[in-house]
Amino acid sequence: MPTWTLHTADALTALTQLPTGSVNATITDPPYNSGGRTANDRTGSARDKYVSGDAKHQLPDFAGESRDQRGYLAWMTLVLTQCLRATATGGPLLLFTDWRQLPVNSDALQAAGWVWRGIVPWNKPIARPSKGGFRRSCEYILWATNGPVDAAANPIYLPGLFTASQPRGNKRHHITQKPDELMAELVRICVPGGTVLDPFAGSGATGVAALRAGRQFIGMELTDRYAEVARTRLDAA
Repeated sequence: MPTWTLHTADALTALTQLPTGSVNATITDPPYNSGGRTANDRTGSARDKYVSGDAKHQLPDFAGESRDQRGYLAWMTLVLTQCLRATATGGPLLLFTDWRQLPVNSDALQAAGWVWRGIVPWNKPIARPSKGGFRRSCEYILWATNGPVDAAANPIYLPGLFTASQPRGNKRHHITQKPDELMAELVRICVPGGTVLDPFAGSGATGVAALRAGRQFIGMELTDRYAEVARTRLDAA
């Protein structure tokens, strides 16, 4: 039976406690720190950035949305360096990002020592329109590995494009929660029976998908309220 561990802790602090090579894949959705061009932007809440004014839910804010670009690059490089150390040779990294932070996240993963393999678009059918321009229908998943791809250990063929909408109503547990059907596909990148690491666990979407797919899970979440939600969901899974 798959097992899980969730630390209510800062990711960078908790990651240093993991043994080297102890996980088989890192799949994570970090706080993007998008739109932080000015001090005022950086001190705004996550709700201000990511929740539309007509939203019906009252989901709480989450930590980590106040860094400028240089601070974010340095911090994310440190986090991904620890993820690389904890991930077994050949293990993959899947890192969510939006368009604004795609360049800095790709820089951070390469500076940390990961081998960048590609970008997988995630198309969101329900997305904000943009007057005078294009609908912002995509986020992106950066794919990297700790050294060569170990295809023999996990001979899968995954799509290069996904389409899924974020959960709505009482299925929505986090401001930036990812769809269950999307996560169910992504966790297949981890070898069967292996351990998936998510240093930014949020409401536990990565962990729930990992457990349902027969993988083990280790997560970290700094915000107390979301850590409680994640534990409830992981127990149920």
